[in-house]
Amino acid sequence: MGRGKLRIYLGAAPGVGKTYAMLSEAHRRLERGTEVVVGFVEHHDRPRTEVMLHGLETVPRHELEYRGTAFTEMDVDAVLERAPAVALVDELAHTNVPGSRNAKRWQDVEELLRAGIDVISTVNIQHLESLGDVVESITGVRQRETVP
Repeated sequence: MGRGKLRIYLGAAPGVGKTYAMLSEAHRRLERGTEVVVGFVEHHDRPRTEVMLHGLETVPRHELEYRGTAFTEMDVDAVLERAPAVALVDELAHTNVPGSRNAKRWQDVEELLRAGIDVISTVNIQHLESLGDVVESITGVRQRETVP
């Protein structure tokens, strides 16, 4: 099996429609007969985005506790075991909770790609590592969550 393909919806800022566009593509692929699962999607309490999750198989999340608080992350093992043609993985630059399989979500995605699973993901422009200096000069803030 070859390496999976990565498609990224890139946005200028949070809330511009990256996740919605990713979910729209998932429904189009599903209608064409492609096996699509949700590895991890955050709807951020946006009703239109939440509705777009209906009809899509969602792989249960991995539950972790860190400093007395419960968190959920993508269950990489469960997605690998499910072995879909396509996995949706939102927020590529996300830093996983300590104790997770990988430090960063983009590392989780790398594992899926190596296993031959195509991944559709999202990222904001300010989270691209190569633009860190430019983003900091404009915003005055250094981004901690970046994708190489």
